Amino acid sequence: MTTTLHLAGEAGADELLAAEPLALLIGMLLDQQIAMETAFAGPKKVADRLGDGLDPRHIASIDPDAFAAICAEPPAVHRYPGSMAKRIQALCAYIDEHYDGVAERLWTDGAPDGREVLRRFKALPGYGDQKARILLALLGKQFGLEAEGWRAAAGEYGEEGARRSIADVVDEQTLAEVRANKKAMKAAAKKR
Repeated sequence: MTTTLHLAGEAGADELLAAEPLALLIGMLLDQQIAMETAFAGPKKVADRLGDGLDPRHIASIDPDAFAAICAEPPAVHRYPGSMAKRIQALCAYIDEHYDGVAERLWTDGAPDGREVLRRFKALPGYGDQKARILLALLGKQFGLEAEGWRAAAGEYGEEGARRSIADVVDEQTLAEVRANKKAMKAAAKKR
């Protein structure tokens, strides 16, 4: 399935995210404390700087200081390039060890249902419950994931027509709606 994405807002970065499952996992990993588009543009920066694409075994094997320098090179992959470099390498090492370096096996091995895919995502280094649910919703909504029960497993992020997360961003309008919803949620949380 060919998917046209609008996650990074840059054609090359979005094409990589659509074509390379590891890029999607890294983008989701980076999606914290920075703009969503910046996070999802990060995998393309890493791939371009490595010059040979995104191979989890290779990324995991790079000297940590050298990889941190790659991530810190302007424009940095994240506002905290050193700590995120460690997280990217841990994620890649996990995928290499548990899924033979094939990222999409997380959601394809054994035809798992939504709950199993969510469990697998939550086991990833750097992923918690919310990040795992958002990624599950993203795969279901924009990649045609057919895992039975994925919407229920994704919780509120799986709701049809929701504007809660990157899973719901398909164009500039939906990006604005997601931002407005996040802003409203933060304001409501401050009032509590």
